[in-house]
Amino acid sequence: MIGIPKTGALEHSCISANVTTGYRFTTADGRPARLAIIDDQGNVVEAGETVAQETWNVCVTVIKKFMIGQGHIVVHSAPPGAAAQEIPRKGRAAQ
Repeated sequence: MIGIPKTGALEHSCISANVTTGYRFTTADGRPARLAIIDDQGNVVEAGETVAQETWNVCVTVIKKFMIGQGHIVVHSAPPGAAAQEIPRKGRAAQ
């Protein structure tokens, strides 16, 4: 996609980002909130600042690698100690 994606779709929360400080999550009325990873059964797998930081790092990495010509449009994060070959990659061979 070329251009700037539309934002503002969330009804009860707000995600903002700053290039120097990363993401900020709040409720609609401005109270602090935190990012969580929730599995397909609704269980919170991980939550908090570590999830937010990892999300930011993956976002920045994919942009930087694309811009320096490495062509890695997809960047995955994995739990500590997980080998790269363990991460499922849709439609792509492991790199």
